[in-house]
Amino acid sequence: MAGLAQSGSNPDVELLYDINGLAKDAPHWFDRVMEYVGEYGLLFGMVLLVLWCWWTGRRRAGSAREAASSVAALVWAPLAAGVAVLVNVPIRGFVERPRPFLEHEGLEVLVEGKTDFSFVSDHATITMAMAVGLFVANRKFGLVGIGLALLEGFCRVYMGVHYPTDVVGGFALGTAVALLLSPVAMALLTPVAEAMERSPRVGWLIRKRPSAESRDALIPGTRQDSTGTRGEERDLAA
Repeated sequence: MAGLAQSGSNPDVELLYDINGLAKDAPHWFDRVMEYVGEYGLLFGMVLLVLWCWWTGRRRAGSAREAASSVAALVWAPLAAGVAVLVNVPIRGFVERPRPFLEHEGLEVLVEGKTDFSFVSDHATITMAMAVGLFVANRKFGLVGIGLALLEGFCRVYMGVHYPTDVVGGFALGTAVALLLSPVAMALLTPVAEAMERSPRVGWLIRKRPSAESRDALIPGTRQDSTGTRGEERDLAA
């Protein structure tokens, strides 16, 4: 299995050279930006996107059940990424595909020190698993996440550390784990989120607590009744 994409006539290798060739023609500062973005930036961006979705969702949540279900889906997004990486460990050991710069000359390698196997890409797996998990929770944020995952895959090939099929395999693995295990994860996480929502200490993590004025406004006639009562008292005093 280690002989994947060994031939220079292989479309996988040709696409690798085409994308990585952009790094040779780009300014040095741009390559440094792509190195940071591809190695750390997009992973950090995915985490921020999940947190942003949680923050806006808890403020707009409807019923307690809907809020708990939404947060449970968001929690599953990073958990799916972790499970997908664990699944990738035996896959890498079975395929044993060397990094492309070890098999092909003339590549512009932006990150040194990569000694592990190439198939499948951990970065592509993590970002796509989180993106698909986020899509299950919120389609708008999920589409943004999928866009970030695609950009991550491009960066890994641009940096010369992965073949295109490493990235495609990572996308497939992340998507499969996030979707196939989602029903089981939701069945386990939703009751936990519902219990947290009922807690006076951590319930704010699930749904924003209404203020005192908002609670009064939710009770029909509360302010009117208190005002009316004071008015009656003034009339009686007169």
